[in-house]
Parts: sequence; C-alpha cells; structure tokens
Amino acid sequence: MATSQIDVEFLFTLTALLGDNSHAVIRNGPTGTRLIAPVSGGEFAGPNIKGTIVAPAGDWVHARKNRTIHLDVRLQLVTDDGESILMTYQGIGTPNDDGTTSIRSAPTFETGAEKYSWLNDVQAVGIGTAGPESVTYEVYAI
Repeated sequence: MATSQIDVEFLFTLTALLGDNSHAVIRNGPTGTRLIAPVSGGEFAGPNIKGTIVAPAGDWVHARKNRTIHLDVRLQLVTDDGESILMTYQGIGTPNDDGTTSIRSAPTFETGAEKYSWLNDVQAVGIGTAGPESVTYEVYAI
C-alpha cells in the first residue's frame, strides 16, 4: 500500500450556535433516534475569509445505539463582504466524559461568488467539539 503526504491548509475556525430547543425528535427508529436541530447563528474567521452563519441552517443528527452520532449539516455562511456560501458536511461525533462531544467532519462548499469560487473545489476536514449551546470547528482544506 502506498502512502503519501497530505497537504493541509487552515481555512477558518467556525463556531455555530445551537437553536433554542425548537428541535424535532424521532425516537427509536430502525437505526436509532433522529434529531433535527436548528442552528441559530454563529461566526467563522480565517486568514482569507470571515463572516457569520445565518438562517436557514441546521443539523440532522442520527443518534446511534452505540452512543455516537452521525451528523448531516447544512449551513449558510455570509462573508463580511456579503457573499453567500453553502457549507454542507457529514461527520461522526463521539461523547467525551466531560459531557462534550468530539466531532470529525468532511465539509464541502458551494458558492457563485467569484471571489470565493476556489471553495467550490475544496474537500475539507473539520475537527471540533460540541457542547450544550455551540459547536466549534477548526476547518482545513486537504
């Protein structure tokens, strides 16, 4: 098996604020419990991009029987110069002993803004921690 070096570039830190408990729960489905949770806002900032998270935004969580979670997230990012970017990702969360959750995700992006069109071809990884009111990620292009 061949191994190679992976180039990694820091894109931004993102903090998403979790909604106001107006989430939907579908309990005890065939593969676990589903939770649809709104994201009420947040911000992101990096060397080449910064802005806020705006509605609509949310997380379609699948709580699995082994206590891990599978994430399916869609966020609308608006840059500080007014451009919109769709950030979508799936990921896996593992509970920590302190009540937080460690998350690994695989974001991709969509935008029509020429200035940020480079994001359309980026596969990213997010390394984060979720608490009761927010989740924070360091996001890297690979």
